[in-house]
Amino acid sequence: MAEVHVIGQIVGASGFPSSSLFCKWGIHTGGAWKLLSGLREGQTQVDHPQLDDVAYWSHPIDVHFATKGLQDSFGRTELYGYGFCHVPSSPGFHQLECVTWRPLGSWQEQLSQLFVGGGPQLLNSDLIYTGADRYRLQTCAMGTVYLQLAVLLRNFDRYGVEC
Repeated sequence: MAEVHVIGQIVGASGFPSSSLFCKWGIHTGGAWKLLSGLREGQTQVDHPQLDDVAYWSHPIDVHFATKGLQDSFGRTELYGYGFCHVPSSPGFHQLECVTWRPLGSWQEQLSQLFVGGGPQLLNSDLIYTGADRYRLQTCAMGTVYLQLAVLLRNFDRYGVEC
């Protein structure tokens, strides 16, 4: 089988309105990919930086996928943004910046968020990475999440998978 192994870390984030941050992450693949090892989703620890506005997590990512071929087939937390980026298809070390955004909501929801916290959240998380109907959302830009990933490929040429 053609295999891809992604090893790296979610380094941290900056540019968000709060300094106490964590990141929930997930990896979404097409139906032809099988997870051999690692986790498809997870969450970093919370960092509350003291000196600057950069939250550092150094959260490890280590996932291994395989395919036979590519075919069509009071304890609240406050959400500060959604983001999406592609894992590079070329082998090697990559540094990525994932820009994030959040839904604006109505003026009543914005006023409530100012005083109470919280804010509008997506009912369907598929909008984050599919793009369908995302154009209808009113959003505002948030911060940036920084990733460092090493991508290893195996048997892609044997199974006719091109990068």
